[in-house]
Amino acid sequence: MSMNPTRAVRPWLAAPALLALALLAGCRREAPAPAPEPAAPQAQAGAEAAPGDAPGTAATPLVLEDVIETDPRYVVGISYPPGIDAEPGLARALHGYAEAARAELLQAVAGLDGNPTAPYELSLGFRQLLRTADVVAVAADGSLYTGGAHGQPLVARFVWLPRQQRMLTAESLLASREGWEPVAAYIGEQLGTAAHIRASDEALAPEERANLLAMALKTIDQGTEPKPENFAQFEPVPAADGRIGALRFVFPPYQVGPYADGVQTVEVPASVLKPYLADDVRGLFVD
Repeated sequence: MSMNPTRAVRPWLAAPALLALALLAGCRREAPAPAPEPAAPQAQAGAEAAPGDAPGTAATPLVLEDVIETDPRYVVGISYPPGIDAEPGLARALHGYAEAARAELLQAVAGLDGNPTAPYELSLGFRQLLRTADVVAVAADGSLYTGGAHGQPLVARFVWLPRQQRMLTAESLLASREGWEPVAAYIGEQLGTAAHIRASDEALAPEERANLLAMALKTIDQGTEPKPENFAQFEPVPAADGRIGALRFVFPPYQVGPYADGVQTVEVPASVLKPYLADDVRGLFVD
């Protein structure tokens, strides 16, 4: 699992590179190779309760087990946080995301004419970030390799509200879509600032620096247009009283910069978000 002096562009904070995930040798199970579906994992795929789960009702229990699958053509490694299936709705969302990634891998494997030069690979780890009575947050980071120079980054965040029995998504975070305009402007400013810093490398010629900055700012603008789908990945940052003090928005490679820049993040304080929050989540944030 993070630029233009002449335009009203929004500048930005650099973020750490995508975490490398090790395959965990947990509970082993065989891969019976179901008919794969052409469903690439999307941001918070399966985040909502499964069909038939009414809000406020308990979802069907699901036991999540770590997965290790090996085959001459591919390797799969999926790890889940211990005890995360205590929240059935959240567990089903995590499982749905993992299975969508696995289906994409198997679809690619099915198209092989023999063995690939290097085994295809799915490496996916889920980490619990926060657990309180009101919020349970989980990060998913990994990669899906189906050939080429590098794998496809897998970056997702899941914020579950136990009392409301639902996922907190970008679509339900703010009271209106218009609220994304000031939030996106704040995020863009942070990312743009970081882009200016990166483009100030004295080892580059002035023309190279100018071109680098222009390209970076353009990518940032496109990746942070004020619409919720551009801010689908976020994780809560707890305050001293246990409520949410900020949201850390997470941008996978390519969204706001080249692959080499890795995952970028921007932390937005509750004070910036508070005027635009939906009424049913406002109490989760500090004043």
